[in-house]
Amino acid sequence: MVQPAAWDTDPEPLPVDSAPVPEYGTGSLADLLPTLAAGLGVPGATAGITELTPADRNCVFLIDGLGWEQLRAHPADAPFMTSLLGSSRGGTGRPITAGYPATTATSLASVGTGLPPGAHGLPGYTVRNPDTGELMNQLRWQPWTTPGAWQPYPTVFDLAHRAGVHAAQVSSPTFANTPLTKVALSGGTFHGRLSGEDRMDLAAEQLAGADRALVYTYYAEVDGAGHRFGVDSDTWRGQLAHVDRLVQRLAEQLPPRSALYVTADHGMIDVPFDEDHRIDFDEDWELKAGVALLGGEGRARHVYAVPGAHNDVLTCWREVLGEQFWVASRDEAIEAGWFGPRIDDRVYDRIGDVIAAARDDVLLIASEREPKESSMVGNHGSMTPAEQLVPLLEVRS
Repeated sequence: MVQPAAWDTDPEPLPVDSAPVPEYGTGSLADLLPTLAAGLGVPGATAGITELTPADRNCVFLIDGLGWEQLRAHPADAPFMTSLLGSSRGGTGRPITAGYPATTATSLASVGTGLPPGAHGLPGYTVRNPDTGELMNQLRWQPWTTPGAWQPYPTVFDLAHRAGVHAAQVSSPTFANTPLTKVALSGGTFHGRLSGEDRMDLAAEQLAGADRALVYTYYAEVDGAGHRFGVDSDTWRGQLAHVDRLVQRLAEQLPPRSALYVTADHGMIDVPFDEDHRIDFDEDWELKAGVALLGGEGRARHVYAVPGAHNDVLTCWREVLGEQFWVASRDEAIEAGWFGPRIDDRVYDRIGDVIAAARDDVLLIASEREPKESSMVGNHGSMTPAEQLVPLLEVRS
């Protein structure tokens, strides 16, 4: 066999347009609530997920961290949700896409506002605030910035409430007054309950108490178990079994003319703890050269270059990471539609000069500046099916 010349042996970087872009407009998290609101007659709401049949009472149960692939891989631990993958219970089950990046703050904003990240303006776990030059953690809302200035659009719950629909959120009391709740999930009434069982019971009561209703409830612990122990650990499987019982508990209490939709904010992938799979930015002089700020998270990085260095940073990151990551400039990622069909002016400079999205089971950690995040077993953020596909399960009464 003839070997190629030495200068031809280096693989080409992954093309930007080879990344599987989320299905904005027809099958993403941002399309779910507008579709339900349109079925309730809320003015201005558009039905993007056209196969959903309108119902008078609608409930969305979002399970943090439960991807479509992880659910499908564990049918014995989630028998009720597995039964919803078909149509035997009067509903259907299919995957939809989370949106990029596939991370909690971004996805919850997409769910609640009905807008993709380029419009609602929460395009990552941490992003640069153009007004201050600092990284802002959009999950913890640190450092503080005015919520309404950062995300000025009304939520779908707010629009539904104005249209006379009973809108309610049933979640942990911890989230009652957080900035993320304010910008992403406010509108109508918030009800804090500590246990999952109490949330299911109260969500059913909220549905039954109105002729037209849009109710949201949430469970976080599947995500926490995945981050700490991995998505096939005994702890994670125990959380999956528990939330499966919660879904069944809520489904069995649905009042007439109701639809329950079970979904998630992202999936997850376990990344091995070795140098081949965990690349440490803090110890790599090539990757650090010309970088002023490192944002995002290990599988979905925003890279902010020092002035005048963005082209050099892009070239270097493609050479070093381009076989395992989709590496794009800000404008290339926008043109490819990673953040949605439009980018608001206020959002443009929040996006990195360079964006790196993992394709393989790799992680770009930062052991010194992000010690907690760098030690997680399960991770997410990118556009692979394991992270990007989330369930959309339906039960109707």
